[in-house]
Amino acid sequence: MSRTAGERLPTGPILCFGEILWDLLPSGRFLGGAPLNVAVHLHRLGRRAVPVSAVGDDGPGAEALAALNRLGMDTRAVAIREDLPTGTVRVSLDADGNPRFAIAEPAAWDRIPFPGGVAAAAAAKPGAIIFGSLALRQAPNRRTLARLLNGTAAVRICDINLRAPHDDRTRALRLARGVDLLKLNRHELLVLAGAAAGTPLEAAVGELQRRTGCRRICVTLGADGAILLDHGCWHRCRPEPVTVRDTVGAGDAFTAVLAAALTARVAPPWPTVLADACRLAGFATSQCG
Repeated sequence: MSRTAGERLPTGPILCFGEILWDLLPSGRFLGGAPLNVAVHLHRLGRRAVPVSAVGDDGPGAEALAALNRLGMDTRAVAIREDLPTGTVRVSLDADGNPRFAIAEPAAWDRIPFPGGVAAAAAAKPGAIIFGSLALRQAPNRRTLARLLNGTAAVRICDINLRAPHDDRTRALRLARGVDLLKLNRHELLVLAGAAAGTPLEAAVGELQRRTGCRRICVTLGADGAILLDHGCWHRCRPEPVTVRDTVGAGDAFTAVLAAALTARVAPPWPTVLADACRLAGFATSQCG
């Protein structure tokens, strides 16, 4: 299968820009952050994924780096900040395992510097850049990401993560413009499309496409699977049911499978890709943390 005419072909590493933090769940403390979760899944899928983030010069930061090094991850683009602590998020779960987040501020990942030294080589010619909306809640990170994106032909993947009070709709719409893949959940779709709760998903996706110009939009639907519109063609997947422990990180597992497919050298076989993404996300929901 060939790619769309004129579409960029990824060659370098996949940069995953954003937060590294510790999720503090009722069941324990788990290393996370959406971009880091995506990077780890991509690494396990055999892709060269490079997290671009920051941790504090503290015990939790050292633990995070040690854990990533044990996994064989490239951590050269993870800065160590002496002026800010490693990020944490207190997570509470409702009866269905859905999380609520209390995100600590300040945090090192709010001040991610542009990679320097040996890490600059990985950032110079990336094959893809994955970023979410949460890590761009403050201006310093927005400037760093703009530098990473400036002048690059990398595939751009945006994963919307609206977490109140860091859920600026205008900023999220701005981020979505010009990306090669926009991924978000049902609630985020309705918010960004300005659609009412009962709006058909296809109509909401069409409106979001009109507002952003993005031709490839994927919407995750929890137990109902996912839908994806790629240049006018719809694809759908409904997964097998799983026993949910918690849903933390499930969307990130899903994103990793999409990113791996989009950065392959052939056109993604979307029905198979969506099925694989739903399967991995389902496995994530069956685990704690």
